[in-house]
Amino acid sequence: MNEATGPEQTPCTWPAERGAAPPGGPVGHLVTRVARLHRTAAGRALRESGLYPGQEIVLGHLWEADGPVRQSDLIKAVELDPSTVTKTLQRLEQSGHVTRAPDPADRRAVLVEATELSCALSRQVESAWAGLEEHALAGLTPADRDELLRLLTAVEANLCDRAGGCPEAE
Repeated sequence: MNEATGPEQTPCTWPAERGAAPPGGPVGHLVTRVARLHRTAAGRALRESGLYPGQEIVLGHLWEADGPVRQSDLIKAVELDPSTVTKTLQRLEQSGHVTRAPDPADRRAVLVEATELSCALSRQVESAWAGLEEHALAGLTPADRDELLRLLTAVEANLCDRAGGCPEAE
C-alpha cells in the first residue's frame, strides 16, 4: 500500500494479440467472430438481390405465411427488437417488397404481406444462402458438417437455457 496514493492497483490484463480471445472464453469469442463474418458475407451475397442482412429473414416468414400476418406476430416470429422489425418493414415497403395496412378486425394492429415483387427474390435469396453455406463449409466432409451441426445445436440449447428460453425449432 502506498500511503500517498492509497492501495496499489493491479493493472488489468488482457491478451495482447489483436483479436485475442478473452481469458476463459475462446469458444464464445470465436462464435462471435464467425457470426460477424457470416453476417458480412451474407450482406455481400444478398446485395445482388437488393436486400440487406435480416430483410430476407423477415421476407422468408412472410413468404411462408398464408396471407397477411400481424406485425406483432411477425416480430415474435423473427425474434428481433420491434423497432428493428419496424425499420426493416419500412425499407421493404419503400422498395415495394411488402405492403402494410391496418387490420380490419383491429385497427390498432397492422397487417404485413409480401408482394409479388418480393416473391421473385425468393430464389435469389435461397441461392445466396446456399452459396454462403457451401463457402463457409468448404473443406469439411459430410461427417464434419453433421458433427458441426450437432455441436452447434447443443451449444444453442445450452445458451437458450441460460438466456431463459429457446426459439422455436425451424
